[in-house]
Amino acid sequence: MTLPSAAHDLLALDSLLSDEERAFREEVRDWVDARIRPNIAGWFADGVFPTEIAPELGRLGVLGASLKGYGCPGRSAVEYGLAAFELEAGDSGIRTFVSVQGSLAMSAIHKWGSEEQKQEWLPRMAAGEIIGCFGLTEPTAGSDPSSMATHARRDGDDWIISGAKRWIGLASVAQLAIIWADTYEGIRGFIVPTSTPGFTATPIEPKLSMRASVQCDIELDEVRVPASAQLPEARGLRAPFSCLNEARYGIVWGAMGAARDSFLAALRYSQERQQFGRPLAGYQLTQEKLANMVVELEKGTLLALHLGRQKDAGLLTPEQISLGKLSNVREAIAICREARTVFGGNGVTLDFSPLRHANNLESVRTYEGTDEVHTLILGQAVTGLSAFR
Repeated sequence: MTLPSAAHDLLALDSLLSDEERAFREEVRDWVDARIRPNIAGWFADGVFPTEIAPELGRLGVLGASLKGYGCPGRSAVEYGLAAFELEAGDSGIRTFVSVQGSLAMSAIHKWGSEEQKQEWLPRMAAGEIIGCFGLTEPTAGSDPSSMATHARRDGDDWIISGAKRWIGLASVAQLAIIWADTYEGIRGFIVPTSTPGFTATPIEPKLSMRASVQCDIELDEVRVPASAQLPEARGLRAPFSCLNEARYGIVWGAMGAARDSFLAALRYSQERQQFGRPLAGYQLTQEKLANMVVELEKGTLLALHLGRQKDAGLLTPEQISLGKLSNVREAIAICREARTVFGGNGVTLDFSPLRHANNLESVRTYEGTDEVHTLILGQAVTGLSAFR
């Protein structure tokens, strides 16, 4: 059934995009329709991340999308956001791969690496030939990375790294890891090939969320790397936090992609499913659900676009990113859960996307800063007082 045009863009937000932005979005959307939608239920059910799509995403120009030079696409922040939106409409796990690869691992090298490191790694990562991961969080240091126990010590010209990381996306399929460790100089970052002796990545299973993705425990047992592995410009937590903000920005967009997919799925189903002699869409209670969904979907998408324009203008602040991440993920989960109710019992199967999206978003609301962390960031911004401790 053809949906009314208002279902796709009630506020005419497309009019706020350039022709180039719309064309790139459509290119990503077409790829998701062709490669992700036919396969995602199986990948999710089997707990499989399809590593074969990495080079395809490289050719699509979404790996390190907004990074410039070194073979990176050099797209605008809004273009990257639109790509994140479409990728997460397919599945959060796919958008998460792009985020870990580009916003975290590649961004760390691009922002804080040496010229030699950039030349060595970024072109192949942008092409999807090499997969990276980002080792910051630990078993006892999630929301408080300042308490990390992983440490690195000098041994001649080398560094020896020991410790543990947890919930590290892609670690078991990655060829390199950006590892953050405490040193006598403070927090420093290191590029660690995952083939290095002493580096072990173990996928975390079973999971109820992000099943078409991979998150791991990492053990670092006296991992020896040369001095050239250190990111020379990365000093203190400011360095990894700058990468986290890049990832959080993508989430602001991506969450709305999951919400849109769930809303449109529920709308289609409600128009086709007959109950008591008429379509579900013809009942007031169903229309109330759909109306509430579209209100928050349009508001969240407009917020994402505004933050994208701010970022392209060099005006985006960490507090604004926190507002966007907190609000859009929270509302996206509510939309996906409400959309599931339109399907009745059918909604708990993988034949339909809303509950899969809702389950995934439970992870999204937790990583790159929990709801509580972003609430406190906003609380400090509006009061001038820190309540973290």
